[in-house]
Amino acid sequence: MSHSESRFTVGRRSLLATVAGAGAGAVLPAATAQAAPAGSVPVNSASAHGRYPANWPDPEPYGLADARLDLWPRADNSFVLPLELRPRDEERGTVWIRDTYVNCFVVDGRPLYVATGTTRVPGLAVAAPWNDGIFVWTSRSLKGPWRLADTTGIRPGAEKGKVWSPEFVDENTTGRTVVAPWQEYWTDTTYGKRGHAWAPEAHYFRGKWYIVACTGDYAKKVGSFMLVSEGGVEGPYRLVEGNLEKPFGDSFIGGPSFIEPGAYHHIDGGLYSEGDQAWLVLHNNLYARFRDDMEDIVTTTNLPTFQQQPYSPEPYLEGAYVFKYKGKYHLVHAAWNRASVNADGTTRHAYDVAASGRVQYQYDAIVAVADRFEGPYSKRYTAGVGAGHNNFFVDHKGDLWATYFLNPAAGYWSNTSRVDDAAVPGVVRLEWTGPQGDRLYVQRRK
Repeated sequence: MSHSESRFTVGRRSLLATVAGAGAGAVLPAATAQAAPAGSVPVNSASAHGRYPANWPDPEPYGLADARLDLWPRADNSFVLPLELRPRDEERGTVWIRDTYVNCFVVDGRPLYVATGTTRVPGLAVAAPWNDGIFVWTSRSLKGPWRLADTTGIRPGAEKGKVWSPEFVDENTTGRTVVAPWQEYWTDTTYGKRGHAWAPEAHYFRGKWYIVACTGDYAKKVGSFMLVSEGGVEGPYRLVEGNLEKPFGDSFIGGPSFIEPGAYHHIDGGLYSEGDQAWLVLHNNLYARFRDDMEDIVTTTNLPTFQQQPYSPEPYLEGAYVFKYKGKYHLVHAAWNRASVNADGTTRHAYDVAASGRVQYQYDAIVAVADRFEGPYSKRYTAGVGAGHNNFFVDHKGDLWATYFLNPAAGYWSNTSRVDDAAVPGVVRLEWTGPQGDRLYVQRRK
């Protein structure tokens, strides 16, 4: 959860939305267009705030979703990053990735873009019940070329770009743990080989590289952990002290029924930094400040919570991410937009809890805004359709972007006619509605 405010010299010259050779944005059929909520106005209509685009009126009641095509990643506002392919990617021609994370950091006076996410192993359709860890790509430009991090000097002969994996357990030495016992691969009679890393984020803080990720539902213990590099972005990485025995935070009852009691902790961990301090952000409502040495969080039990305005009832949310821009804190969540039928036969889109007649449609990015990191936060709004479990960032020219991956697990992008275009390393341009509106939307059509 990185702080991106005022890190770059702002230049308003924009990148093209579709980059030659980089892959097109999502191509969307006209039939998916949604009627505008009552009382809405066209995007970029005359705004009381001058040159900024207008906030859209929120659908009522609170909790309804906005599914209009203007909020989708499209060919005119997004593209798929041309990440260097690994042998496993060559048949598909694009890296299969979920929870796509991209950010831009200034290192030795130059911009460095970093990309990572949840990937799968050859032979498996998803990143479960096991995967082989965390891969990192870097570039000097958002357009590329994107290269796998050069790990060949650390592990000659091993797959390039893989910076951490449960298979690196043999690198543990006295006083230096790379893989904790609870992160190791294991087997059972139901699923066979188990263990994986999900939703990684890379951060450059106080001159060091950190990766925050989580073990998923098939691990020995499920929850968030942090790695610190003893070199560059390529590593080598080791586990911080606070995760030697368990993930961050308390355990609780959660996840699928096959997870053993006491094994489930808070997932989707990320890092937010501001000045010389850093915080851990956990799904979907918790945070904690890191110790000055960054080896653990200050509070390990009864973690503080963000002051939010939940839906009623509150659905399951994922991917909490905090982004600061122009003095405001933007708390981003991923939520399933579920479609159902109103009494008059029209389609209802809402961030509902699962129930009969409600069909998962899109995995959206929803955002709330506050003046302080901890809140109180505003009501949430739909910032991007199908863009859930993402992050916001500023490029080295000062332009705003979000990542997206188009979730193939359910809904629109799981359809057999579309699934080949899902699970991609996508980026979509954002627009800011100015100091009065203070919202960040996927760039809408003018």
